[in-house]
Amino acid sequence: MRKILHIDADSFYASVEAREDPTLLGRPIAVGGSAQRRGVIATSSYEARKFGVRSAMASSRALTLCPDLIILAPRFELYREVSGQMQRIFRGYADLIEPLSLDEAFLDVTGSDCCNGSATLIAQEIRQRIKNELQITVSAGVAPNKFLAKVASDWNKPDGVFTIPPDQVADFVLDLPVSKINGVGKVTAKNLAAMGVVTCGDLQRVLVADLAKRFGKYGRRLSEVARGVDDRPVQSWRIRKSISVENTYAEDIANLVGVLAALDPLIEELERRFTKVEKSYFPTKRFVKIKYRDFSQTTLEQSVGSSGESWFDSEQFRQLMAAAWPRGAKPVRLLGAGLRLQPLRSKEQAQLSLF
Repeated sequence: MRKILHIDADSFYASVEAREDPTLLGRPIAVGGSAQRRGVIATSSYEARKFGVRSAMASSRALTLCPDLIILAPRFELYREVSGQMQRIFRGYADLIEPLSLDEAFLDVTGSDCCNGSATLIAQEIRQRIKNELQITVSAGVAPNKFLAKVASDWNKPDGVFTIPPDQVADFVLDLPVSKINGVGKVTAKNLAAMGVVTCGDLQRVLVADLAKRFGKYGRRLSEVARGVDDRPVQSWRIRKSISVENTYAEDIANLVGVLAALDPLIEELERRFTKVEKSYFPTKRFVKIKYRDFSQTTLEQSVGSSGESWFDSEQFRQLMAAAWPRGAKPVRLLGAGLRLQPLRSKEQAQLSLF
């Protein structure tokens, strides 16, 4: 039986900013882009959340909800530094650590001798150390698998620990809303509700064949996690599936000519970012993304050749963008360009199988 922790920092960016400037403590703050430049909130303090301010919300909307909101520009170098300090604390308790982002990670402490092998005591000790040494708070979930550990870390937020023991899994999941399942967004939740499914207990009563027919391969996973089953191991090396660059413009781009003119800086930044992962991945497709004035959006992609010189071919990206824009044919607020990726080691394995 595995012992899995999910550690999740509470309002990470905002908490770090409040730590750096104590005058911000207890005030509604958010980290994100300027409202004057169509910025978006990355994260908000719990004081701001009381007003309904949430991540991914337009900064202008956030200020409407909370006029006293203080919006700070992000400082990612600082956040990466603090994230690295958290990782060093994690390594004192587990060899298998799977970072999900700067502010959260899974830890497999199954074989750990720390705290007499108690996963709950390990979670409590990690939480206390981060509070004492880094002056921020985290919440922790303890469970037999990744799905339940992630659910548990959200149970007593902020600054809490929640444990789901193996012998309580069956009872715990019965009343768990299906919205807590990773991948169940508004559309899937609506489709499940139409089937009479609101909780995992409801989902258990649906035949796997019916779920597969409705949701494809994901239907089988829905059936498994509804019973508290998740066999995914904690992986120290996570596979990146894509890399991309986006820009939201202060003023709408009126037509295709303007869209194409704005594309080159995105490609240059994409190439710069790819150099950081090129030793581990190779591109398989290029893609573009367009978000129109009315927030509708579209993406279009194409396969790329094996030559590195063609991956960032501006003409190929232009052709993609020219084909994608007419789908909405409206002024544009956001453009993106990116590459779908595969690990280099999978390419090497394929070559070895041939020879």
